[in-house]
Amino acid sequence: IFLLMDRLKRFSDGSEDEDDRVSDGISNVFFFWTLAFWTHYDYIITYLGKRTILPQETSTWDHLEIHSMHSKMFNILHLLWLLLNDLICNFRAKPTDFDFLKVIGKGSFGKVFLAKRKHDEKYYAVKVLQKKVILNRKEQKHIMAERNVLLKNVKHPFLVGLHYSFQTADKLYFVLDFINGGELFFHLQKERTFPEPRARFYIAEMASALGYLHSINIVYRDLKPENILLDHEGHIVLTDFGLCKEGISQTDTTTTFCGTPEYLAPEVLKKQPYDNTVDWWCLGSVLYEMLYGLPPFYSRDTHEMYDNILHKPLPMRAGASHSAWLLLQGLLEKDNTLRLGCKDDFNEIKAHNFFSSINWDDLEHKKIPPPFTPKVNCPGDISNFDTEFTDEVVANSICWSQEHSKVNASVMEADDAFVGFSYAPASDDSFL
Repeated sequence: IFLLMDRLKRFSDGSEDEDDRVSDGISNVFFFWTLAFWTHYDYIITYLGKRTILPQETSTWDHLEIHSMHSKMFNILHLLWLLLNDLICNFRAKPTDFDFLKVIGKGSFGKVFLAKRKHDEKYYAVKVLQKKVILNRKEQKHIMAERNVLLKNVKHPFLVGLHYSFQTADKLYFVLDFINGGELFFHLQKERTFPEPRARFYIAEMASALGYLHSINIVYRDLKPENILLDHEGHIVLTDFGLCKEGISQTDTTTTFCGTPEYLAPEVLKKQPYDNTVDWWCLGSVLYEMLYGLPPFYSRDTHEMYDNILHKPLPMRAGASHSAWLLLQGLLEKDNTLRLGCKDDFNEIKAHNFFSSINWDDLEHKKIPPPFTPKVNCPGDISNFDTEFTDEVVANSICWSQEHSKVNASVMEADDAFVGFSYAPASDDSFL
C-alpha cells in the first residue's frame, strides 16, 4: 500500500520525470491495474451485483464471443479496463494543463471556454459540465452518448473533433477543436437571411454530416443554427452531440421526446416512434430559417407553434427558387413515411435538383470555396462570438475541484454513471 501511495504521489506531483515514465511502462500498467482493483474493490463487487454487462461498450472487446460477456471474469476485466482508462487519461490531461481565457458558450449543464494548453499554447474549446446538475436531472446517459459519438466523429470534415475528455470529482471536461468563425446563429442574427447559394452550401455540408452520422447508426436530433459553427475558412462544423441517439439504423425507431421546440418534427410531438428522418425535418427547418429569417412554423407561444407544426401547411413565401421550394416541401413533409430521405436516406437528399450544382466529392474534401469567410485575426480570436458570453468573467473554480486534494482529480469517488468517460488519444505523449 505504501509503495502504491508513493508511486501515485510521484505521478501526481510530477517528481517522476517523463523519461522514467516511458521506460517504466509495463510497471506503470501493473501499478494502475493494481490501484484500480484495490481502490475500487467494494465498488466492483457491488457493481457486479447490479449488472451483468457494463453500459459503456468498448471496441477493445468487440472481438470476443458474445457468450463471454456474461461471465463475471469478463465483467471484472471490463470494469477494470474502464477504471484504468479513466485513471490514465486523467493523468494525461487535467484542468491545470490549461489557461481558461474566455466564456464562448453556455448550456444546460455548464459552459464552454476558450482555453490555451500551457505546454504548446494551442487553443481549444473546453466544455465544462457540472456532475451534480447532470445527475440531478438524470442526464448521465446523454453525456456518455455525447462522449461516444465524439469519439466516432474525429475524421469527418464537418463534425467537431474531440482531443481529450477527463473528469474531476465534481466536473466533466470535453477538450474540443476551437472553431473560431462563430455560430451560424450569430451570423444569421446579424444578416437576418442568407442568399440562396450561401444557404445551399451550408445545407449541403450539414446534410453530409448528418448522412455520415446516419451511416454509423446515429440520429443527431438537435440540428439548429446554435449547434452549427463556422471555421476560419467558412465551412460548417456540427457540434453538441448531447441529444444523439446511438444504435438507430434506417429500420429502427426510438420514442424519446427531445430536441429544440422550433425544430421538432410532428412525429416527435405526437410521441410516436420515429427514425432518422427527424434529422431531415430539422434540415428543412434550418434551410427555411436561412432563407426567410425564422423557422417555418415559429410562434412565441410554444403551444401555438406546436399546433402549427402538427396542423398548419408550410407557409409559402416569395424569394426562393422552385427547386428550393420543392426541397423544403420534401424535407418538411409532416408524414415521415413520405418525407424526403425516408427510403434511401442521404442519397435522396444528394440527388435532389436543388443540389444539382454541388460536386459532393469536392464538397466533402473541402475543395469548394465557401461563399463567406468569417473575419478571423488570429487563432484565439473570439470576435465572432456573442459578447453575452465573452464579457463574462471566467471563474477561478474552473480549474479547481472540491476533491482537488485527492488523487489528481481521479474518479475514485465519482458516481458509476461516469465510469469510462475519460479519453486520451493513443498517439498522445504518455507514460505508457
